[in-house]
Amino acid sequence: MISTTTEKVPLNVLFERDETAWLETMSHMAAEGRFGEMDYPNLSEYLADMAKRDRREVSSRLVTPLTHLLKWECQPDRRSGSWQGTILEQRRELRKLLESGTLYNHALAVFAEAYEDARRQAAAETGLSRATFPVECKWDLEKLLADEDEGDAESPALKDRADSSETE
Repeated sequence: MISTTTEKVPLNVLFERDETAWLETMSHMAAEGRFGEMDYPNLSEYLADMAKRDRREVSSRLVTPLTHLLKWECQPDRRSGSWQGTILEQRRELRKLLESGTLYNHALAVFAEAYEDARRQAAAETGLSRATFPVECKWDLEKLLADEDEGDAESPALKDRADSSETE
């Protein structure tokens, strides 16, 4: 039981009422070694939900840069700094998330599905047929994560630099 103001609230009730207070209480109990008092059923549920959330985030963050790269490739006249910024931001956030080996392996496992989702998304955003976008993904996970500084030839910014130097 935990004290909130003047009433004592059982942990399972606190979990339902105020998840943040429940988390703080569970953290304090773990730090103090009060394992026998902890709310294990809700802790187990909470941890499983966190793992699912992390996996969903990886999947979502794969789709976003792939969508923008597809649009970049198929609509060169509509290229924008916003698309490029989104690609860079998502690459950066993915690299941080994928420092976890488990999430990296998850990204590898769902990459093909994320690419299909990106094709659907790109078609919806551009009004073009899904057939406009290649069935086979030209990027693998490593290329998708590569930073421009690392000489990523697929990077929109580097592609533009290469294109402009060829015409000079």
